[in-house]
Amino acid sequence: MEETSNDMISDPSEKKNGPPSGDGRPGGPPPGAGGKGGPPPGGGRPGGPPPGANGAGNPLGTENVRSLMMRFAIPSIVGMLVSALYNMVDQFFIGRKVGTLGNTATSIAFPFTTGCMALALLFGIGGASCFNLAMGMGDKKKAGYYVGNALTMLVGCGVVLCVITLGFLTPMLKVFGASANVMPYAKDYVSITAIGFPFLILTTGGGHLIRADGSPKMTMICNITGAVINTVLDAVFVMGMDWGMKGAAWATVIGEMISAVMVVAYMRGFKTVPLEKYHFKPVTDHTRRVISIGMASFFNQVAIAVVQIVLNNSLKKYGELSEYGADDPQACAGIVMKVNMIVFAIVIGLAQGTQPIESYNYGARNYRRVREAYWMAVKAGALISVIAFVLFQTMPRQILAAFANSDASSGYYEFGAKFFRIFLFFTWLNCLQPITSTFFTSIGKPIKGVILSLTRQIIFFVPILIVLPMFIGIDGILFTGPIADLLSALVAISLVTIEFKSMDMFEELIKQGKKPEWWRHF
Repeated sequence: MEETSNDMISDPSEKKNGPPSGDGRPGGPPPGAGGKGGPPPGGGRPGGPPPGANGAGNPLGTENVRSLMMRFAIPSIVGMLVSALYNMVDQFFIGRKVGTLGNTATSIAFPFTTGCMALALLFGIGGASCFNLAMGMGDKKKAGYYVGNALTMLVGCGVVLCVITLGFLTPMLKVFGASANVMPYAKDYVSITAIGFPFLILTTGGGHLIRADGSPKMTMICNITGAVINTVLDAVFVMGMDWGMKGAAWATVIGEMISAVMVVAYMRGFKTVPLEKYHFKPVTDHTRRVISIGMASFFNQVAIAVVQIVLNNSLKKYGELSEYGADDPQACAGIVMKVNMIVFAIVIGLAQGTQPIESYNYGARNYRRVREAYWMAVKAGALISVIAFVLFQTMPRQILAAFANSDASSGYYEFGAKFFRIFLFFTWLNCLQPITSTFFTSIGKPIKGVILSLTRQIIFFVPILIVLPMFIGIDGILFTGPIADLLSALVAISLVTIEFKSMDMFEELIKQGKKPEWWRHF
């Protein structure tokens, strides 16, 4: 698989015709953007694409969509899988060496990781999408500010989150659902992993910016390197040196640090736009735009964190009232959710792999290619989801056994199997929500992406999770998952259908030589 060349991103029109016309300032608005002066100039005809943004000479606008998706999606999938494996590897070694209480502690700590991912995607996907949209519109000068501002915010937010976590660790763990039995294990783990938050956020968010620069393979290498180091050190620290929770935590942090160093090294030679010091100084307009585009992914992760916290507390409350107790259900839920993250990692990787294709071609008005990229991701995601559904229904006990030692109770296996089979029943539909949410982010319509992000987790899941167990106890928690999954899939189908009809309308207007007013709201 070849690295993408600079021509994958850079605007060929700039080589022939000079820089795109704007307001004359570095980072000034692209022609016609922001609602001042109408649509950008076309090729001498009303409604034509902006100079250099019609895809001519740029593989994002001309190369076979399947080939492009393979080039971008495979490294993205590997990167997402590596992120998922960071947590699964810890869970595996902790389950084998420490036992159920250790696994429960990692489940309680998981919202911290999700919070890191939320910030990483807010500025990573937001910055990458803004960068590609700007390049698709022919505004190379402004693109550099999006990357630099995004990197500054990634590092700054990581430091702030680390300080807050270390300062309020015990009360936060209580809010996240830690019982008295689990608290010592959770504190040992999070007090160390918090040190790695800035590195985790920079690695994850920076990976999206590297991919947007046309180097998806480098993103993959950064992630794989950290994961391999984490796995090796987990075996040494947890199993070999018997450091338990602290050993798993230090293995994670060291892997994250090395990956972050690799990201920083790449940014020093950013290919498409040389990054200068002034690019890293936060500018309100650029940062606001990055945040607005990255909001959908951010809220999706925040919603996941909220669900994890509410779920942990519900399992603790209703578990204590059931035959299973509080700790086994929490441990099972953590394992099931992290195994399901493998499926979601592939699906989200597919969605992220389409982001440069969708962003560039939407900016260049190549709507057919936008639709093609979306449906290709949906088909591939559905195939993976169906395979996962079959495994979850037929092999739940075998999966649970991989994360347990000989001390695991029969309740652990019984509840865990039910959790796999009932809670994840609509796994085969789950691909629609993340792919569609990323699609709206990629085309610069974050509000719809935010709506989709909130449907499954907040609007549907949390209210059902609170109400249903009141009537049928802990089984109500199990049935909350499939109900929320089905409803969110229906919303995703509705929104994307409306969007595609809008694209059809824009295509007709362009064919008629008219100027679609949507450019004013780009």
